[in-house]
Amino acid sequence: MSENTPPRLRAALDGIPAYKPGKPAAAADGPVSFKLSSNENPYPPLPGVLETAVAAAGTFNRYPDMGCTALVTELAARLDVPAAHLATGTGAVGVAQQLLQITTEPGDEVVYAWRSFEAYPIIAQIAGARSVQVPLTADERHDLDAMADAITDRTRLVFVCNPNNPTSTVVRRRELEAFLARVPRDVLVVLDEAYREFVRDEDVPDGLELYREHPNVCVLRTFSKAYGLAGLRVGYAVAHEPVAAALRKTAVPFGVSQLAQDAAVASLHSEPALMQRVEALVAERAKMAKALVAQGWAVPESQANFVWLRVGERVADFVAACESAGVVVRPFDDGVRVSIGEERANELFLSVAEAFRGEL
Repeated sequence: MSENTPPRLRAALDGIPAYKPGKPAAAADGPVSFKLSSNENPYPPLPGVLETAVAAAGTFNRYPDMGCTALVTELAARLDVPAAHLATGTGAVGVAQQLLQITTEPGDEVVYAWRSFEAYPIIAQIAGARSVQVPLTADERHDLDAMADAITDRTRLVFVCNPNNPTSTVVRRRELEAFLARVPRDVLVVLDEAYREFVRDEDVPDGLELYREHPNVCVLRTFSKAYGLAGLRVGYAVAHEPVAAALRKTAVPFGVSQLAQDAAVASLHSEPALMQRVEALVAERAKMAKALVAQGWAVPESQANFVWLRVGERVADFVAACESAGVVVRPFDDGVRVSIGEERANELFLSVAEAFRGEL
C-alpha cells in the first residue's frame, strides 16, 4: 500500500450537501449593512443577559456543568415537565443530530417534508440513514397524509418543522393529531419548534400538549431565535424518559458552555422584555407581508420570524438586487427567505421587492 494512501473514511460521507449559513453583512465600509439571511433576532442581548455571560466568561478555565443543571431545573419548572424528560445540546440542530444517532442504523429511513430545514438531509446522511423527502403542498405546507403514506417498516424518525423553515407555514392541531394517529408507536415524531414564540395562529398546537399525550413525540426547541442567543449554541428536547435518557448518553461531553447555560437561564428570567421584542417582530412581519401582497407577491402566511418568496429562475438576480440596496437575504433554488429585521432593513428590502416585481 502506498505511503500516500489516505485513511479510509465512511462512504456515507460522500456527497453530503454542505450546510449553507446565511451570508454575513459586509464590513462597515462595504455596500451591505443589514443581514436578513439567518433568522437571527436583530436585537442585542436581553437585559441582564450580557452581564451574566461576561461573569460566566471569567470562569471558562473550568469545565461547564455537564448536566446543565440550573437550566434543566428552570426549564422543567417553566414547562411543567420532569427534569428527566429534558436533554440539552449545542443548539436545536445539535440535538437533532443526536436524535438520528439514537434512532437510526445504516439504511433506516428518516421522513420529512421538502423543502424544509436544510440540515435534515445532512444529519441523516451523516448517520447513514436514508432520507425520504415528501414534497410540500402547492401552498408550501407539510403534506401530512403523504408523509404518513411514506412511512415503512424501516422508518425510525419523522421530522415535522412547525413553523416550517424556510416557507414559514404551519401544521395545525387537527391535521397533526390525525397524522399522529397514523404513525406507528415505535416511530419517533420530532416536532421542531425553533420558531414557536412567533406563532400567533391559535390552531397551531403547542408541541408539549402532544408530547404529553404521545410517548413517541419529541419537542425540539432553541434559544437561538426569539431569545437571541444564536452565537452561544444552546437548544433542548422534551421527550419521554427513554428518548431523553438516550439523548443525554449521546451528548458531546461539556458541549454546552457555562456561558451559554447561564445566558439561557438569564434570558428565561427576562421574558417580559423578550415578549416585547417578539411582539415588535411579529408586528413588523405583518407589515412586511401586507406590503408584499400589495406589490403582487404570493406570500404564504408566516408564523415565524421570516417570510418566503418564490422567485423562480431569477433568484440570483433578486439576491443581487437586495445586496445592492444594502440587505442580504437567504437564497434557495426556487425562492428566498427573508428574516424580519430592523425597521430600516425591512424598508430597504420592500423597496427592492417592489422594483423587482415591476420587472416580472
